[in-house]
Amino acid sequence: MEPSFVLAKLITLVLSLTVAYLAYHGYRRNGQTPMLYVSGGFVFIGAGAICEGLIYQTFGTTILSAALIQAVIVSSGMLLILVSLTK
Repeated sequence: MEPSFVLAKLITLVLSLTVAYLAYHGYRRNGQTPMLYVSGGFVFIGAGAICEGLIYQTFGTTILSAALIQAVIVSSGMLLILVSLTK
């Protein structure tokens, strides 16, 4: 795997987990449930950012099936954030 690709994925993971931590901290400080959903959503988005390459390399699946799993994980995170905005 290309080092620049891995670096970009790791930066995405770190940024999404940082946002998730800050959202969780906001939930603990104010007790607002939507912030908990935002936190969970960004955890899913961060996990989705790195899972495609890991699934492809580790399990030897096709790139299409790895991308499908990534899309489901990232979509789940976006759905959690959407739910937080509607509450």
